[in-house]
Amino acid sequence: MSSQFDLLAASLRADAVDLKAFVEALAVKLSASFPSHVRVERKGGLLRGKQRVARVAVRLGENEYELSSDDGGVSCSRRVMVRGIALRTEQLAIEQWIDALAGELVAEAGKTESDRLALERMLGE
Repeated sequence: MSSQFDLLAASLRADAVDLKAFVEALAVKLSASFPSHVRVERKGGLLRGKQRVARVAVRLGENEYELSSDDGGVSCSRRVMVRGIALRTEQLAIEQWIDALAGELVAEAGKTESDRLALERMLGE
């Protein structure tokens, strides 16, 4: 389990060097690998060209991880949700957010075969 976490966290951090590319790559990887857990919101479009990711939300158990992107900057948070109500929200540095998300994804992958295969696909990309 620990090696999968290290691999996933390292993979996510490698993409984080260029924030715009990181947000786009993260949205694509997470939506392709864990579509039932991920929501991606995009903005821009018609006159500006390609739509860019404005928000990525990943719901895992009682936690929702959210990354919001605005003109090259990002803000990251983890929200504890119970029955659709946010009980607590904490702001995280991007490195903390990556580590926390990677840890929960690895834990989630240990629960079902489909999530384990999704994690393997994500690491293989």
